[in-house]
Amino acid sequence: MNTFPLIALGLVVSVSLAIQHASAETRKRPNVVMIMADDIGFECFSSYGSKEYSTPRLDALAAAGIRFENCHSTPLCTPSRVNLMSGKSNVYNYQDFGVYPKGEPTFAEYFKKSGYATAVAGKWQLLTGKTGISPTEAGFDSYCVWNIPGTARERYWNPSLLQDGKLLEVAEDSYGPTHATDFLINFIEKNKDRPFLAYYAMILPHNPFLPTPDSKDRNEKDAKQNFIDMVNYMDKCVGRIVDCLEENKLRENTLVIFTGDNGTNANIISEFQGKPLRGGKGYTHDYGTHVPLIINWPGVIAKSQLNDDLICFSDFFPTMVEAAQLKPKKITDGDGWSFWPQCLGKPGTKRETIYGYYFPRPYAKKFDDKYNHWEVRYARDKRFKLYDSGLLYDTIEDVEEQSPISVKQKNKQAKAARVKLQAVLDSYPTTGGGVDYKRVTGTKKQSK
Repeated sequence: MNTFPLIALGLVVSVSLAIQHASAETRKRPNVVMIMADDIGFECFSSYGSKEYSTPRLDALAAAGIRFENCHSTPLCTPSRVNLMSGKSNVYNYQDFGVYPKGEPTFAEYFKKSGYATAVAGKWQLLTGKTGISPTEAGFDSYCVWNIPGTARERYWNPSLLQDGKLLEVAEDSYGPTHATDFLINFIEKNKDRPFLAYYAMILPHNPFLPTPDSKDRNEKDAKQNFIDMVNYMDKCVGRIVDCLEENKLRENTLVIFTGDNGTNANIISEFQGKPLRGGKGYTHDYGTHVPLIINWPGVIAKSQLNDDLICFSDFFPTMVEAAQLKPKKITDGDGWSFWPQCLGKPGTKRETIYGYYFPRPYAKKFDDKYNHWEVRYARDKRFKLYDSGLLYDTIEDVEEQSPISVKQKNKQAKAARVKLQAVLDSYPTTGGGVDYKRVTGTKKQSK
């Protein structure tokens, strides 16, 4: 009897069952929606205590999930994006403003290799001419972005958006954030039968401060009023993404993360806890780095959680990987670790310190303002912050860092913090690994 047909049939059945099993396992993987707003600090959210701004959809996510009180970014757009996507401090790989270093890992690339459909919408700002990387090179299957070669200046009304390699044709009265949200909604609906990673690098509420489609007066010129409207519309866009997940019966299997890339624009003064609070974008004090962090996953993350553990942007990559139950990604020089256990209400590994590196425009002709200056290195815990210049600040009593603590001051807590934080500074490189110092000429290192 010829047994070959039976063996062949058995192989076919085995392979088919294996494929079905793998497909079933892939479908079980959770979806991840990573949302990062542009230029907005913690003080602009009602869930964080603001009575001036209304963010009901984000408040609902926080109430039904976990809100972190101590998440810190870098003080500016590109550095935060590089930090977030690569899972490592800027001291290791930051090259220049508007540039993502080629060859560096990205969370999108890793999720794609793990079988996820991937997409990004909103602000790119990681490719300048031939320097940096495109969304495709970063691991995104599809994209609809502004601030990339091929787009013009307009981001809000009559926006200039590049979608999968082509400049998008838009109606005369189109609004950029609406297009970006629509794009991700379409992406979610097309990929609802497979796991997906959606990265929403929001355009809102960065200046220019203009009326939104929901503004009462479309000719409003008051920057503060327009900013308030932009925050409201940002919240609405997040709500539309959540509604799409619910309508497609994906909500129970989707992790939603929301944060901001840096503090609020310094031209915006908000009322917070009965006092005026000026936005700190561009500055390394807390109003420049303290951003919101809200994480929600119905049935997995318990409701009404509040956590004050220190979180930095290097931590997002490993956290998303662990939440998705993927194999841990080995990142050379990666200095982040997962805070997923905290999301589940467990102690997890708590950070005692955060390291910061800020050198936004290494090749500026003049180092004379908050965006153009020599590199700044610092380490902080929940209260104290030590700069490489030797200046130590109490970030609770002196949030804007106006009065450095003297080395001679007899404060046991401060003295202990100085020793601890200096050890952190010493554990990192003294200069940026991605900076070509031969190009940085005619400058002298300056104290903060």
